[in-house]
Amino acid sequence: MEAPKKFTPYEPAPGEEYMNEKQLEHFRQILLGWKQELMEEVDRTVRHLQEEANNYADPADRATQEEGFSLELRTRDRERKLLKKINETIEKIDEDDYGFCEACGVEIGIRRLEARPTATLCVDCKTLAELKEKQLGG
Repeated sequence: MEAPKKFTPYEPAPGEEYMNEKQLEHFRQILLGWKQELMEEVDRTVRHLQEEANNYADPADRATQEEGFSLELRTRDRERKLLKKINETIEKIDEDDYGFCEACGVEIGIRRLEARPTATLCVDCKTLAELKEKQLGG
């Protein structure tokens, strides 16, 4: 699931310190909104699975239903992992350790973080990591 698009982009004032309280709160709100969207999606899935759980007599119908459920559950598993990452990111904000590259320490940047609020690497380090991954075939 992509990062939420329902927020007003942050416009820093000239000379404003990077990752000050206002910026940290901006990202906390984005992450909390995203988390809420994911939780609502989980609730919808649970309801859907309960409502649609029919015991079809026809094996083809049953197989189709099971395949649909399987796909839905795989999606939810990815979202569960994303929720974990969102919670870890909120912890980083709370610890005042958000917005800086874990590899080189430079600012990740407001626009990149708005596009991917859970980003832990700057664009350069992320690009290098992807190149290494591609070279190693992983």
